[in-house]
Amino acid sequence: MFANYDPAWESAPTVVQEIRPPFLPTDAHVMTVVIEYPPGSAGAPPHRHPGGPAFGYMLDGEMLFELEGQPPRVVRAGEAFWEPGGDVIHYSDANNRDDVRSRFVVTMVCAPGRPMLVPVDDDELAARAHLRVPRRGPETGR
Repeated sequence: MFANYDPAWESAPTVVQEIRPPFLPTDAHVMTVVIEYPPGSAGAPPHRHPGGPAFGYMLDGEMLFELEGQPPRVVRAGEAFWEPGGDVIHYSDANNRDDVRSRFVVTMVCAPGRPMLVPVDDDELAARAHLRVPRRGPETGR
């Protein structure tokens, strides 16, 4: 019955991330995008994803990834990351390398009528500065 398929198909998947998202909006839709930054790019400005969580996988290079309430960390090719969305600020998705591009795929839960990404202004960043975890050591790269 399955003669035309690889006999090892059941062992082919490797789980790179498994989480329980905090919420999924009613009537949500899902969008998958590929983001590519040149060497040394600062990436997107601080922002949030009001529609819901985002799940990502680093394809090439390294990203300096920072979410509100968590220390900055480097995500390398082959590693997964996620953010809860909603009110949480995403401070950094910068290319952590000056010599290679970074490229990652992100699947985001979006709510109808709401933007996928909303930049956070300087006044809000200042008001929420107490929620930002300080950078530590050379592992964060910048």
